[in-house]
Amino acid sequence: MMMAKQKKTDPKKVEPLVGEQLIHKVKELETLSKEEKAKACGYYTITKNGHERVNMMQFLNALIDAEGIDLEGKSTGNGHGGRSASYRITVQANGQLLIGSAYTKQLRLNPGDEFEISLGRKHIRLNHLSREKDQAVNSAA
Repeated sequence: MMMAKQKKTDPKKVEPLVGEQLIHKVKELETLSKEEKAKACGYYTITKNGHERVNMMQFLNALIDAEGIDLEGKSTGNGHGGRSASYRITVQANGQLLIGSAYTKQLRLNPGDEFEISLGRKHIRLNHLSREKDQAVNSAA
């Protein structure tokens, strides 16, 4: 009968920190190098020769996860990465509103397209004039 090999566990080995604990510890250790921070947060292994090896990729990935950063990226449907439309804009310092290319591409707008602006109590409506003219011409035909 064969005996299954049991994995030896190192009693000195610290479980790597994750989440808020990791962020807090890294902030505490701001004067240390990134390798020293990784090791202090438990991101290292002991090799067969007894040397410590810092697991920098695991450490950095854990930090990214702890900060809630999504590096996977979600496709915008146009085959390119980049940001997705948030459907929110902010008034610029000069008082202008800038509508990004994500919206203009989605609506298939072209340079020179004109809009009529209608102001409501709490909204702004843009009416595409070029399309209204096209629809009026097509309806009359």
